[in-house]
Amino acid sequence: MNWWPSLKRVSVQAMTQLTLRGLAADLYAPLADLPIVSPHGHCDPGWFAKDAAFPDPAALIITPDHYVFRMLYSQGVSLDDLGIGQPAGSTDPRKVFQLFADNWHLFHGTPSRLWLSMMLRDGFGMSEPMTPANAMAVYDQIDAALRSDAFRPRALFESMNIDLLATTDAATDPLTHHQTIRDSGWQGRVIPTFRPDAVLDPADPRFAGELMQLAKVSDTDISTFAGYLDALRNRRALFRSMGATATDHAIEDLYTVWCGRTHIEELFDKARRQDLTNVEAATFYGHMLIEMAQMSCDDGLVMQLHAGSRRNTNPAIMDSYGRDMGADIPVSTDWVRGLEGLLNRCGNTPGFTLIAFTLDETTYARELAPMAGHWPCLKIGPPWWFHDSVAGIARYFDQVVETAGYQNLAGFNDDTRAFMSIPARHDVWRRCVAQHLAGQVDRGYFDAADASVLAKQLSYDLARNSYKLDMP
Repeated sequence: MNWWPSLKRVSVQAMTQLTLRGLAADLYAPLADLPIVSPHGHCDPGWFAKDAAFPDPAALIITPDHYVFRMLYSQGVSLDDLGIGQPAGSTDPRKVFQLFADNWHLFHGTPSRLWLSMMLRDGFGMSEPMTPANAMAVYDQIDAALRSDAFRPRALFESMNIDLLATTDAATDPLTHHQTIRDSGWQGRVIPTFRPDAVLDPADPRFAGELMQLAKVSDTDISTFAGYLDALRNRRALFRSMGATATDHAIEDLYTVWCGRTHIEELFDKARRQDLTNVEAATFYGHMLIEMAQMSCDDGLVMQLHAGSRRNTNPAIMDSYGRDMGADIPVSTDWVRGLEGLLNRCGNTPGFTLIAFTLDETTYARELAPMAGHWPCLKIGPPWWFHDSVAGIARYFDQVVETAGYQNLAGFNDDTRAFMSIPARHDVWRRCVAQHLAGQVDRGYFDAADASVLAKQLSYDLARNSYKLDMP
C-alpha cells in the first residue's frame, strides 16, 4: 500500500503558492515519486524498533514539533495546556487538538501550515480544510487511521517511500533501538548519527554526567586525554558498525583552534574537575571539533556542523520544561575565522567531508559559498530550521549557486522530529527546486536537459553522495 504518492496530487490545486506551470511542472513531475532520503533528522528510533501505534493525534502532530508549539506559545497558549512536559495521560489529547485547531489561523504564511495541510490531505485523506468547528471530526479521522496497521511506523516508512532515515543519537547512547531494528529483519534502513556535543563541550550542563557515562559505555579509562580520545574512537566505531555515516555537532559561536598536547591535556584535566573559565571551555571545544574532523579523516564519517543558534534563550521555559522547547534563536556567525583552525588542519585531506549549516543567511554569499567553492571538503547544507521554507529555499539558491555551483551543495534533509511531515517537507523542496531551475533555464544559464539532471541531483543524488550513504 503506497498511499502517500497516490494521494499527493490532491494538494497541488490547494497550494497555489507552490503550483507549478510550464517547464517547472515538467521538471517536478519525475521528482514527485522519487524515494525519500532523510540523512539528518531527529525521529525516535524507538518508533521503528517497537513498531507500536502512535498514541493519539496530539502526540503525533503537536507535542513533538517545536515548530508548532513555539508559535502557539508566542500567542499566549500555555505549554501545560498543550501537554508539553506533562506526565503521560495527564492531559486530554482531544482538548490539546481542539486548542491547536482553535489557533490554526496563527500558522498562515508559515512553512508549518504547508507541511501540516499536506499531511492532513495527503496522509490522512482530509477533503476539507481544518477549522475549529470540525476539529473533533479531523481528530477522529486521524485517530481511526492511527489504530490501523497501515499507520504503524514501519508501514508508514514504507508507504512514504523512504529510502533511508538517519536519527540523531547521543555519543553515549547504547543504540539498543537500532540493534532491535537490525535484529528484527525488517528491511527499512534506519541508521544512527553520532552526536557528541555533551561529551565535547564543557559548557554543556550535561558534560560531567555524560563524561562518566562515556567511560562506562566505552569501557575505557578516561582519566587521561589519550584515554578520552580512545573512548570517542570506540563509540564512533560502534556507531559506524550500526550503519552510521555521519557525525553531528552544534556550536553557537563558531571557533576552532588546535592546542598543543600539553595545553589540551591541562584543559582536559580542568574540564573533568569542572574548573574551566568560559574562554578555556570554548578553547577546549574548539580543539575537540578539530579532533573530530581528524577522526572523520580516519574513519570516513561525514562531519555535520550546525552553527549560529543560541540555545534555550528563555530561562523560565528551560527551568520548567527542559531543553529544545522552541526558544532557540539565530545569531550571527563568522565562518571564515571560525573554521580557520579546522580547515587549515583537515580541509585538504582527500575523502573528508564537512557539511555546514547556518542560521545566518548573510553568510551564504559572503562566506559559505566562496568557501565551498574552494575547500575540497566543504559542502553547504540546505536551508536550516527557520529558513526551511518556500522563500528561504529561493533565497538560498539565489545566494549560493553563482559561487559554489550545485555540486558543492548537500542536497536536502528535513531535520525533523515530526515523522508524518517528512514527505511534505521533501515535496516542498522538490517543487522549489523545479521552480528555481526553470528560472535558470529562462535566464539562459543552461538548457532544460541540464535542468532535468540537476533536479534529480538536488532532490536525491547529492544527499546520497554527500552523506556517503552507499559506503560499506
